[in-house]
Amino acid sequence: MVIKVFVATSSGSTAIKKKQQEVVGFLEANKIDFQQMDIAGDEDNRKWMRENVPGEKKPQNGIPLPPQIFNEERYCGDFESFFSAKEENIIYSFLGLAPPPGTKETEKSDATDETEAHTEDKVDEGAHEEAHEEAQAVQSLSEDQQESKEEHEATGAVYEGMTFWDKAWKKKKKKSRKREKKRKRWRSKKSLSTLPYDTFFLEQVFRKHKLGQLCQRK
Repeated sequence: MVIKVFVATSSGSTAIKKKQQEVVGFLEANKIDFQQMDIAGDEDNRKWMRENVPGEKKPQNGIPLPPQIFNEERYCGDFESFFSAKEENIIYSFLGLAPPPGTKETEKSDATDETEAHTEDKVDEGAHEEAHEEAQAVQSLSEDQQESKEEHEATGAVYEGMTFWDKAWKKKKKKSRKREKKRKRWRSKKSLSTLPYDTFFLEQVFRKHKLGQLCQRK
């Protein structure tokens, strides 16, 4: 894979010259093999660069300015993209190259792999804990069912051991409770139904008593 940097050696723009020098100087300093493609003296290079720069990266006039960076025929980006990748220490990923050992990008990649592996371990551990909790819940449920079954069997054994008179007494006591509840409901209804009458009667007595007092005074 060959990195191609399209530049204009005879450009009259100082800003463009600085950008080109920064890209070329960085690649040379980091010993990254690249090929410098001059668009000022070669019409084919200029035409190829303009045709292969994506439309969203072109300015409004449709003519992209150098420097433009390619990895063979794959577009990498312009100077702004190159500068952002350099600041984030992902320049090799930007160029589509494998980072050499010992670089910050390699350390960052290793840290990302470790984070992903740690996340996977946590997911596996969480799944194991969930499975353990489900097993405990099933075991607890089975124990509760066993206790309920034993209690039911013990109650049935006690009931079966009761005599005829004990059973009759138990039924009678149950009926008496029902009758007591009915009496309470009936009494409450009766007291509510007689309340207006009792109130009216008390008012009449109170009025007669008042009238009697007035007559005595006269």
